Amino acid sequence: MTSIAPSWDLYRSFLAVLRTGSLSAAARSVGLTQPTIGRHVNELEAALGVALFTRSRSGLSPTEAALELQPHAEGLEAGVAALLRSAVSRGSMRGTVRITASEVVGAEVLPPILTALREQHPEIVIELVLNNRNEDLLTREADIAVRMNRPTQQSLVARRVGNIEVGFHAHRKYLERHGTPRTVADLRAHSLIGFDQTTAFIRALQAASLPLERSQFALRTDSHLAQLAAIRAGYGVGICQVGLARRDPDIVRVLTKVMLMKLDTWIVMHADLRSSARCRIVADALADGIGAYIKAS
Repeated sequence: MTSIAPSWDLYRSFLAVLRTGSLSAAARSVGLTQPTIGRHVNELEAALGVALFTRSRSGLSPTEAALELQPHAEGLEAGVAALLRSAVSRGSMRGTVRITASEVVGAEVLPPILTALREQHPEIVIELVLNNRNEDLLTREADIAVRMNRPTQQSLVARRVGNIEVGFHAHRKYLERHGTPRTVADLRAHSLIGFDQTTAFIRALQAASLPLERSQFALRTDSHLAQLAAIRAGYGVGICQVGLARRDPDIVRVLTKVMLMKLDTWIVMHADLRSSARCRIVADALADGIGAYIKAS
């Protein structure tokens, strides 16, 4: 072990390899080259005097020493992220705010809200990340998140906006060709649009005794945007947000008495960003805009 403390870059590369299991995947995740990641790992091993990884057929496997080091490295990671947040100019209205949201919310619900925000605050630049996983606000992957579940981390602040209702829908022309399902059992005779991989949302629907098994779907995709597009194209019966369906007079809600799980919606950001003027303005705009969308549904 050397007397010089390893730099943060070495720990960042170490965590990337630990999380991805390979040098190439780690390099992509942090925007460095594979040789650089390998050099960082070697330097950290030399500095600490321990082996951190062993090579296997599946990639790089962490040693016991690496697993013991992981929580300390993650603590350092959180500290660096907090330092970056503290460096933000708190009173400035000019700058970038990074938002993460699900595909459907980001592509269908947020654009008019962000457009109105842009008209009022043109000095704020928005970065919008669309995916269906929870971005890590603790390590500054995003500044603000629109989430469909209540966050549990104590260092996050959250504002509940309300419940987004979802239901079964189909295009009018599909129903004209194939008829309208009147009961849940009728769905078995229709072209169903559904998932490829089981998620927590799907498991909740299955627990409600709905016939949502992968083998029954005529179209399988884990992209909620693709599911929505298929409903609009008249492919079959699928699940989408009631508020989005009401924008199109040709999209008809079916089985209206069947109650599906509602999406509990929250605006979330790190507690350190509450004093950032631009983050506060963006969070308020999102809460007001999504709240209005829910009420209109």
